[in-house]
Amino acid sequence: MKKVGIVTDSHSGITQKQAEELGILVLPMPFSVNGKDYLEGVNLSREKFFRLLEEGAQVGTSQPSPVDVTGIWNRALAEFEEIVYIPISSGLSGSCMTALALACGKSYQGRVFVVDNKRVATPLRRSVMDALEMVREGYGAAKIREMLEAARSKMQIYLAVDTLEYLRRGGRISRTTAAVGTVMNIKPVLKFDVGTLDTYKKCRGFGLARKAMIEAMRKDLETVYAEGRKKEDVFLLAASSAPKEATDAWVREIEAAFPGMEVLCDDLTLGISCHVGPNALGIGFSCRPERI
Repeated sequence: MKKVGIVTDSHSGITQKQAEELGILVLPMPFSVNGKDYLEGVNLSREKFFRLLEEGAQVGTSQPSPVDVTGIWNRALAEFEEIVYIPISSGLSGSCMTALALACGKSYQGRVFVVDNKRVATPLRRSVMDALEMVREGYGAAKIREMLEAARSKMQIYLAVDTLEYLRRGGRISRTTAAVGTVMNIKPVLKFDVGTLDTYKKCRGFGLARKAMIEAMRKDLETVYAEGRKKEDVFLLAASSAPKEATDAWVREIEAAFPGMEVLCDDLTLGISCHVGPNALGIGFSCRPERI
């Protein structure tokens, strides 16, 4: 039996096929679309999801059931002595707290280590990659959790929204604010910081929103490097709910602004996309956790 396994959920943006290639397990997160239940990456594709979203479907997210959570843990524990479970930030979903409670059960104490490092989407994927790196270095599950959680604040992401409609649907802004903002071509830049998603800046036009994100990231990276970090220990991230052509153009824009830095780009997870809508673009960074 192998020593340490890694489990995450589909809010990481890791597909079932990618999970198989990485040797991990990914718990599909549940969705409700017009009253019908779906699982991300299982019976709900990105193409179908965005088509339903743009048609005005009522989309909601929910937590996986305790049976589903323990079910995927049991699958992993049949192969590994202990596992590290890295779910969506507790600041965005109650599923992390549910997992923490379940891990206290007799069957899982000392075998399942739940990480609450306040991440989602590309930063969550990066945490999975960090965890796999630590497994290869020989660390146990408890130490991996400790190091991932110690690095929770060494991350930042900005997200520019192309339309206010989905923020209105989610109750984050009023109908009046959405209507006025649309007329004035307001494109909000949201900031994901240690588990919460808040408004960072409002820009007139998407071009200015992209520039604002790059400038914010430049300042953040200057602070990170000022702490004495090596460039190779800082990962530049991108995320998108836009079509491939727009996503590729965004990555090129980031690469031009930060020459020499590789960009890890992912599709925004459906759990985030249902709140920000199509054509959203994001940029961020994540630091390699310091070893203990």
